[in-house]
Order: sequence, then C-alpha cells, then structure tokens
Amino acid sequence: MTLSDPALDGHPRESMPVQLTQVVPWGRSFDEYVAMFGLGEADLNRSILDVAAGPASFNASMHRIGRRVVSVDPIYAFTPEQIRERVTDTRQTMMDQVRRDMGHFVWNFIKSPEMLEQVRMDAMETFLADLPAGLREGRYLARECPRLGLEGQRFDLALCSHFLFLYSEQLSEEFHIETIRELKSLSDEVRIFPLLDLNGQGSRHLPAVQKQFGGEIVPVSYEFLRGANEMLVIR
Repeated sequence: MTLSDPALDGHPRESMPVQLTQVVPWGRSFDEYVAMFGLGEADLNRSILDVAAGPASFNASMHRIGRRVVSVDPIYAFTPEQIRERVTDTRQTMMDQVRRDMGHFVWNFIKSPEMLEQVRMDAMETFLADLPAGLREGRYLARECPRLGLEGQRFDLALCSHFLFLYSEQLSEEFHIETIRELKSLSDEVRIFPLLDLNGQGSRHLPAVQKQFGGEIVPVSYEFLRGANEMLVIR
C-alpha cells in the first residue's frame, strides 16, 4: 500500500518540527497491542515504555486495571480539543483511502472498514479522556525520538508500534539505530511492530538494525496491513 503522506499514521518526517497540521492521530486499541506485541499476562505486569504511542488507548486501559505504562509522543504537547479537531478534519480522508485499497488489508482481526473506524474512534476517545490526568501523573510525555530525555528511568519492556521500519523512506538508517540504542538503554527488552514499510515491503533498514543489535523476528497473531504479522524482539 502506498501512502502519499508520510504523516498519515500520526508521525511526522524525521527532520520536521511537529505541527498538528502534519499529524493524523490514528489510535490503536488495547486488544490490538496485545496481539501486535504478543503480550501475555506476565508482560502486562511488567513496567512498559510505549514509544511513538500516538493516541492509542493502551495506556488508559492499563491504568484502569492498575498497571502503569509511560507513553511518549510529540503530539502530547497538544490539547485534547486540538487533537480531536484534527481527527475530525482528516477522518473521512483516512477512511476513503482504506476503502480504495481494501485488498492491501486482511479483514480478520478487524472485520470491515466500519469496524476499523469504530475501533480507531473508540481508542481515540479513550485516550483523549485520559490525557489530562495522564499528563499530570507523568504517564504521557511529549518527547520525540531518538533522544527521549528519560535518563535515570528504567523499564522492563519498550514497545514501538507503526513508526520504526514503517517509515523507512522518511526516517533514516541512522535514526533507526539511534532510536533503538536509546530504547535499549532504557529497557531490558524492545519489541517493534511491524517490519514492513508503508509500501508493504520489508524495511530496508531491518538488516542494518539486526547487524547492530541482533534480535529475533517473531510471528504474531495480528495482521491488518497484508504481510505485517511479525515483530522484532531485541533483548
């Protein structure tokens, strides 16, 4: 699938200052996180850093059940009202694009475009309702890769969804390596999903990342973008 806008999934170009006009917040649900990253009960009890998390509902859902996640993303500098307005402005464009490229997706976990829209909007609203309290509690931090400014903090597990590898044309090999080095310095284990770029091809940065850090390619039960059913695990 070819997307004309490198910010379509909520992440800007590597060298571009974050502006809400360039960002399309598009949130993923708790259930998607569990499937994308193969999270078992033991994983959910670990301390988790969610990187480039965007408006996902994972943090809010974990908070509700008494588990702590720290999510980092530059869009947390904006207010819920600003983010919701941006969603309203771009929602139809996103859904029109999905309907135009139906064959590029696997309609198993998510059954239809209508279900996709509902899942995304529900995740977004859950996130937006949680954002003010989460900011006060330090669960959401407006930070940008590769340097997150979290020196002195340590996590069991770092997750990165739909950012590294997906934006291989927009984010350089050096950016990937610097970001993963940062995540390794902050956590005992890093999981990255998916391993395809926006064109649905294997990321050209994956070999260099594996040469630098090793890591294991692990199949997962989640597949929405066709062929995107593996994560990289670096311990």
